Amino acid sequence: MSNFSDQVHIGRLSLIGEGRINSDLTIGVDLDSACSLRANAGISSRGFQLFGSGFILEEQQALDLLEDLGPGAELVIKRYRNGRDLSSTPRGAWVLDLFGYSEGEVRARWPRLYQIVLERVKPERDQNRRAAYRDNWWYFGEPRKVLRAAMNGLPRYIATVETSKHRVFQFLDASVAPDNKLVCIADESAFILGVLSSRVHAFWALRTGGRLGVGNDPVYVKSRSFECFPFPEAPTPLLEKISAHAEALDTHRKLQQAKHSHLTITGMYNVLMKIRSGEQLSAREKKDHEEGLVSVLKQLHDELDVAVFEAYGWPHDLSDEQILQRLVALNQERAEEEKRGIVRWLRPDFQNPGATQPQQRGLAGMDIDDSSEESDVTATAVIASAPWPKKLPEQIAAIRDLVSPGTSWSATAAANSFKSAKVEQVQEVMESLASLGILIELDGQSEPTWTAPRMSGGA
Repeated sequence: MSNFSDQVHIGRLSLIGEGRINSDLTIGVDLDSACSLRANAGISSRGFQLFGSGFILEEQQALDLLEDLGPGAELVIKRYRNGRDLSSTPRGAWVLDLFGYSEGEVRARWPRLYQIVLERVKPERDQNRRAAYRDNWWYFGEPRKVLRAAMNGLPRYIATVETSKHRVFQFLDASVAPDNKLVCIADESAFILGVLSSRVHAFWALRTGGRLGVGNDPVYVKSRSFECFPFPEAPTPLLEKISAHAEALDTHRKLQQAKHSHLTITGMYNVLMKIRSGEQLSAREKKDHEEGLVSVLKQLHDELDVAVFEAYGWPHDLSDEQILQRLVALNQERAEEEKRGIVRWLRPDFQNPGATQPQQRGLAGMDIDDSSEESDVTATAVIASAPWPKKLPEQIAAIRDLVSPGTSWSATAAANSFKSAKVEQVQEVMESLASLGILIELDGQSEPTWTAPRMSGGA
């Protein structure tokens, strides 16, 4: 075993590693030992992938169409946000989202919209080699059926830019269509937003994600950064405290941007990093500091961090490496609980709707049998099954979303996660993905079992 020390500073975060060199060449905590948690399953996804720029509308065109077409048009003409919109300033882009309607329905109900996609989208889709994209040319290429199901009925959801210098989470209104470069968490909870916005999650995301681009910017990998992350238990008063801090943080940023059209999230957090490090601000940064009230932003983050540490029951002065050590240990503890049927669902009403016992969130975010006199929770939880797609490309996408690094799935277990799925069909898809190197077959199992490889550059 090799031992040495290393230190890297990233904004307010510092990585101090001392100890064994892991298989991925990181030092100290072995993040590869963390596994996906069922408690976090089924509510995170990348946004829509259009496969056709013709779906995008300029703002004035969208507003004119909404006015001319009248009630109902808002179901398919939506505001559209990508990574640049969230990290910089919104472009004012809108998008035609016709998912759920047949070609004939679109033509009969909205002939003007049909003509737009017929002229702007279909010629490009006709050249696509994938039959699903050609045949369903008026749909987005990847319409994210699972995400839509998870977002159904929510007034808002949480989003972060997949590749970004600063890991910032914010609420988006449910009417906003997210781009493929956003990672979306289908949850309206300010408590979840608060924990994700804390220092605890920020460093976890930095170490479990990857790096991309000329700037070597951090990438948020949902299968590792979100699905493996153990959220804290929180009694109601502390849950409400974290929620209040998160709402204040989200409101502050949006309010300042609304007042100053050129103020960006990136600009505010560049200044915040410099304030934390004690560096002098440039003239441009001083303007961002005043317009963004960045000292107030810092205070909001600091208060949120204190509350999240309290929720975990941890000291406030833990080093980044100590945070990782505790998170990995908590992940493994939760994984063992889940093997015994104890699942601390983030959204029990959606993830486990068939539970027969009362379900609560926070401290009691598990399935609880109130009639039991035992102190241990013994409920069994099964995540809601999504329909098994009819077409092969969608079946492949469904299995890729299901099987993440750190999890292992047999064809039988995977088939049980979908309604009307046949084991033989699922196994064929998994074998095909394995032949392409997208999945890995595990040795020594009683039946063929697969997992997903770790991302290069990730922990």
